[in-house]
Amino acid sequence: MRNIVLIGFMGTGKTAIGRRLAGKLRREFMDTDAAIEELTGKSISEIFRRDGAIRFRSEEKLQVQRLADKSNMVISTGGGLVLDQENVTALRKNGVLICLTADPEVIYNRVKNKNNRPLLQKGSIKESVYRLMQEREENYNTAEFTVDTGKGSLSETVDKIMVYLRENNYI
Repeated sequence: MRNIVLIGFMGTGKTAIGRRLAGKLRREFMDTDAAIEELTGKSISEIFRRDGAIRFRSEEKLQVQRLADKSNMVISTGGGLVLDQENVTALRKNGVLICLTADPEVIYNRVKNKNNRPLLQKGSIKESVYRLMQEREENYNTAEFTVDTGKGSLSETVDKIMVYLRENNYI
């Protein structure tokens, strides 16, 4: 069975929705950021701070390569993973890409009090959210299906994804 790969901006609920979706589908769940933290023994913020963004993106790419040949999983990706087209190609090889999105104001309200978002540490959080979302919009449009997580509950979002997967014979 093909993997279900959740992409999207930070704060869209990829991990929470991914866990629920995996439970419903009785599939293994993998969060790429959590896997990187476990492998390196460092938080994502710590990797960015001590080793830089290039090191983090290298770790991310290695994680994608490990997952590319696996199947029957639900994979939650980091928000910037899709910036590297090789990552997208590798994950699409055996997976269906589903983008989770939300209005920038919703995202801002979800992330404004969290200090574990390295890309939001400089300047205005709100301005960073708007700018990064705009910069990455084209990368997220690579998904086969998009769900707005700012409208409805986690369960409703999971249900929408399940309907799409059934209608397209992915499950």
